[in-house]
Amino acid sequence: MLKIVTVVGARPQIIKAAALSRAIRSSFAEQITEIIIHTGQHYDANMSQIFFEELGIPAPHINLNIGSASHGEQTAQMLQGIEKVLLREKPDFLVLYGDTNSTLAGTIAAGKLRIPVVHIEAGLRSFNKSMPEEINRIMCDHISTLLFVPTKTGIKNLEREGIITGTPAPYSADHPGVFHCGDIMFDNLVYFSEIAGLKTNIMQTLNLQKNKFVLCTIHRDNNTDSPERLQQIISAMCHIAENMKLDIVIPLHPRTSKIIESKLPKELYKRLTGNNTIHLIPPVSYLEMIMLEKNSRLILTDSGGVQKEAYFFRKPLVVARPETEWVEIIENGAGIIADADELKIIGSVEYFINAGQLDFSNVFGDGHAAEFICSTMLEQKSNFM
Repeated sequence: MLKIVTVVGARPQIIKAAALSRAIRSSFAEQITEIIIHTGQHYDANMSQIFFEELGIPAPHINLNIGSASHGEQTAQMLQGIEKVLLREKPDFLVLYGDTNSTLAGTIAAGKLRIPVVHIEAGLRSFNKSMPEEINRIMCDHISTLLFVPTKTGIKNLEREGIITGTPAPYSADHPGVFHCGDIMFDNLVYFSEIAGLKTNIMQTLNLQKNKFVLCTIHRDNNTDSPERLQQIISAMCHIAENMKLDIVIPLHPRTSKIIESKLPKELYKRLTGNNTIHLIPPVSYLEMIMLEKNSRLILTDSGGVQKEAYFFRKPLVVARPETEWVEIIENGAGIIADADELKIIGSVEYFINAGQLDFSNVFGDGHAAEFICSTMLEQKSNFM
């Protein structure tokens, strides 16, 4: 029996973990045992608990309840908690997702204990080390034993950093196995897209019409913690709502909500909150998010996960960042990097509203990444016995 410990902490990781847990239950229950650690990095019920319930993920076996803190303090507490669990459970692999502080803490804990790290969503690069996420993902990739990469671009990124691909087992942190597996979030969209329409009524609740609204999500600290950048994004959204006959739906991350109320100029805040076609709503569940993405006209976001989901649902994408890890979307012409520039955001939205057919060719796999990952872990277990 293969024993794995999975670490999650932020809502995108919980969503990704749903695909792997589902694959284990449906196809590998006799071969793989999974223990889930929730670090508590996202501690709001709407940002975490509801995702376990809605996506059918087993309740975490351990919740470290770390909560919010500075990067150093948060990571240190996670490192301490994860290390204790690993020493007690002695798993064959530690499974990590993405690029959060939870990922970094798990990387260090397992690396020091010589427990092989499995990094799902490896190889992503923004080439911007001012982003904490970029530091986390680079460190995780260079300590991992098995690297599961969603795109061919990710493979090239690893090769540029000196990680040799295509080599045979046995694998180790010094000699990792690199696998192009497709995107595990695509697995979830394939599985949940029909279920979402049966289990949610958010379109009716907000009185939204299909293809008549823009979905906007803003949560990265370089946007929320910069009054100038946030003002540019919000002003663009107000302009679009006022001039393009499109509703705007903005599920507000708790940090974004606080900053909008305290930092926006009074006139802009009044434009934002006084327009009945702008819907400022609390964080939504995963299934509700699917319905909003699926029925939107286009999507504006600084979220890596939402960028991919826009592409999966064949929705034009405006990226509110100076770069993206998902360069394939931009290269295919299905997305535009507008950063936090009001005029670029408005111009990008206008372009897509008037654009013809866009290229949404398949670059993210076949929807079976989780099964591939499970099979590969099982094949590699003998190399670590």
